[in-house]
Amino acid sequence: MERTFILKGLDCPHCSAEIEHEVAQLEGVTFSSVNLMNQTLTVKADDKLSDTLFDLVRKTVNSHEPDVEVSEKLINTQSVTFLLKGLDCPHCSAEIESEVGKLSMVSSSSVNLVRQTLDVDYSELSLSDLTEKITKIVHSHEPDVEVSLAEQSLVEKTENQESKKTENKLRVVRLFSGALIYGAGFALTLLGLINIYTELAIMIIAYIILGGDVLLKAVKNITKGRIFDENFLMTISTIGAFAIGEYPEAVAVMLLYQIGEFFQDYAVNRSRKSISDLMDIRPDYATVQRDGNLVRVNPEIVSVGETIVVKPGEKIPLDGVVISGSSTLDTKDLTGESMPRSVAQGDTALSGCINQNGVLNIEVTKRFKDSTVSKIINLVENASSRKAPSENFITKFARYYTPVVVICALLLAVVPPLFFDGSWADWLTRCFVFLVISCPCALVISIPLTFFGGIGAASRKGVLVKGSNYLELLNNLDTVVFDKTGTLTKGVFKVKEVFAEEDYDREEVLKTAAYAEVMSNHPIAKSIINAYGKTIDSTQINNFREVTGRGLVAEINKKQIVVGSEKLLDEYGITYKQCSSIGTKVYVAVNNNYLGCIVIADEIKEDSTATIANLKKLGIRKTIMLTGDSEEIANAVSTEIGIDEYYAQLLPNNKVEKFEQLFSQSQSDKKLAFVGDGVNDAPVLARADVGIAMGGLGSDAAIEASDVVLMTDEPSKLVDAIKVAKRTKRIVTQNIVFALGIKFLFLVLGAFGIAGMWEAVFGDVGVMILAVLNSMRMLKTK
Repeated sequence: MERTFILKGLDCPHCSAEIEHEVAQLEGVTFSSVNLMNQTLTVKADDKLSDTLFDLVRKTVNSHEPDVEVSEKLINTQSVTFLLKGLDCPHCSAEIESEVGKLSMVSSSSVNLVRQTLDVDYSELSLSDLTEKITKIVHSHEPDVEVSLAEQSLVEKTENQESKKTENKLRVVRLFSGALIYGAGFALTLLGLINIYTELAIMIIAYIILGGDVLLKAVKNITKGRIFDENFLMTISTIGAFAIGEYPEAVAVMLLYQIGEFFQDYAVNRSRKSISDLMDIRPDYATVQRDGNLVRVNPEIVSVGETIVVKPGEKIPLDGVVISGSSTLDTKDLTGESMPRSVAQGDTALSGCINQNGVLNIEVTKRFKDSTVSKIINLVENASSRKAPSENFITKFARYYTPVVVICALLLAVVPPLFFDGSWADWLTRCFVFLVISCPCALVISIPLTFFGGIGAASRKGVLVKGSNYLELLNNLDTVVFDKTGTLTKGVFKVKEVFAEEDYDREEVLKTAAYAEVMSNHPIAKSIINAYGKTIDSTQINNFREVTGRGLVAEINKKQIVVGSEKLLDEYGITYKQCSSIGTKVYVAVNNNYLGCIVIADEIKEDSTATIANLKKLGIRKTIMLTGDSEEIANAVSTEIGIDEYYAQLLPNNKVEKFEQLFSQSQSDKKLAFVGDGVNDAPVLARADVGIAMGGLGSDAAIEASDVVLMTDEPSKLVDAIKVAKRTKRIVTQNIVFALGIKFLFLVLGAFGIAGMWEAVFGDVGVMILAVLNSMRMLKTK
């Protein structure tokens, strides 16, 4: 079974890593992953833990973070918020909350009297039935209260913003007042206006204001047997500084530590905001035509088949087909494209796009949970749960690093005074300096933050990366295998040339083929009909028959028409002149007489050639193309765009076999990517080290089968994705080398007594701030 838990209030990277590790160690648990940005914990476990898993998770989480609220995100559970306008009675609100909570299929209910809202989690119940039941309960207590659906996303957003603002204000006040008292005490000491006892009293007051929460957390953790965390390190080192008479240094360490923690939280919230900004594509409402009226409702309650109206400036809330109206759509937030896209009657309109001018009436084809915008939001929000090897390394490193450093600090305090020269006070000071330097916060926060920023940067470029592990894999690509049609070429067939025998003209060849093809839905048939461009009387056509893979046969005005490949003409014993032009050849014959040949070509995309060249510049050793087209077409396309190798005339199963062969030949440390259209290539996309779906916008198959989704039909997006991945890896490497290098240097200097408490503060808080600042460069990547 797989279950997801919401860890409301979890903000500590170190604690989240510990929680993830300890839950994974529980008997029967096979997988555990904390998404700090989303504040969720995903667990895979044996079914035998179904009754006890929640309690085990809550106990583990609260042993690290007692204030974090643990709840389970139930499958198939929907959340809705009702506005109870006019509700002002505390007793009635409690009664309403209790009675709604007792309804069958309602898992939780909560009344917020200040906001006059009722939040309900429910399942297997229609929203209309739920609304009716809740209205009845509310009116039994408060007949004058108006019950209506509230915009849940706006309510939650406002509540969270207000809560965070209040929390930050209190934190700033505490830091400012503590710093003011500390500064006053420090200044009075320097001026000689107070004695040692008064100085100690002032410093203790400042210390409690600044570090009281740290002390409390450290004590709680110690009582639970959890010692090796940053709260313990800060507590023991600062208390030690007080013990050896370094009062100002002790308070300064706690002050700067708290400033560093504030900055860390700011960085985490900033990264969350960068993703929430991307999530602005989520529509707040849908305007639906119901009973002749336009009703504004939550998009989640709109059914397939209903008609929605989208006015200029509004987001399209659900996927659908335009049934009337025309407009241009801003798809920038979905695809990264700056050019608007025109839509008219019969065209597909995707959720998340912004309607720029005309009014559109759209018939809904997908429920909100299945819509493009919903899938994109889920992809981006959950991307950080798939961790890169660098992140996993840092998590494991921090787990073993801190205890080792504490043991070394103890040895540093005890061994030299016992066996070598030196005072206990001197070596204790070095021990405390060592402890301050040792905190691994710089790596624990900056590495995930960098990957999160990389995923966000890729999203802004119209590239969805399903996890930081795939972002890291993009750095190690050695070979990229491309599908041809729809990936390197437009997948739109056009008549390139028409050849006619001496007794016929080109128009007659094209007309004959168009009449024969009018009953077919094949892309080649459509291209011939489009090239003919005139009205076709389909009543003249009889005995139409398609011959799979070879062409078709039809009877028109009692004449037998054969249109297709060389093999089809050979079957009917028709003599023909072989065409030497490059492209898909359609031979045309009437009553066994050869009329001519139509050559159809698939256009190469404008940026395909540049993409291959740029991939080479980025270090891709080999590019390969797989296609079902003929040898000559494959050779012409690969030569024109610069592909290294190609394999032609491959049926779908041959394509999988060929890719397996290429995969087996690749080196284990060199990664193989496949780029396909995401619809026909799902098996190969799933098999590749990195499966990349081209033109995945609105394609369920692309989103499900691939690891990376390029949201437009431009292969050059792959180049953008690799550039973002390399920049991300570069910043991660910089942070690892910088943080470990500086910490190791300061640990050595502290052990030899060269670095004091102030240097230790830079070695900890300073390094963390610099590493986070470096990571935040990814958040600004355009």
